Amino acid sequence: MKIVTSLSFPGTCREAFEFYARALGGEITFALTYGEAPPVMPVPDQIRDWLMHCWLQVGDQALMGSDMHPDYAPDMHKPRDGFDVTLHTETVEEGRRLFEALSEGGEIRMPFAESFWSPGFGGFTDKFGVPWMINVSAPPPAR
Repeated sequence: MKIVTSLSFPGTCREAFEFYARALGGEITFALTYGEAPPVMPVPDQIRDWLMHCWLQVGDQALMGSDMHPDYAPDMHKPRDGFDVTLHTETVEEGRRLFEALSEGGEIRMPFAESFWSPGFGGFTDKFGVPWMINVSAPPPAR
């Protein structure tokens, strides 16, 4: 089994996923616009270029994304609450690099720093409104 987070956007999915691909070193392996849907599916002109489905592959992990029409997701403009996309890294350097890249233009909630459980941890909401946490896996206790 694989658990994949799916993120929804108000027309900015392509921009967000291109940003994530650069920051995470991943590749968008599939992107389908609403305009490419079967003819039996009516699509308003203003969303024909929006992404109905997007897949970002990062190593053996992935993120899914799509743009949501305001008729089906009227609260897309509200801050997202109750979840974070969380990345766990092996090194402080990699954690700091990801934190700085992904938080660019966003709002930092907790600056990246050492914590009592991790040599590096931080949280932010990116410029697309998606909440993230970066956590460096703590080394195993010395025996």
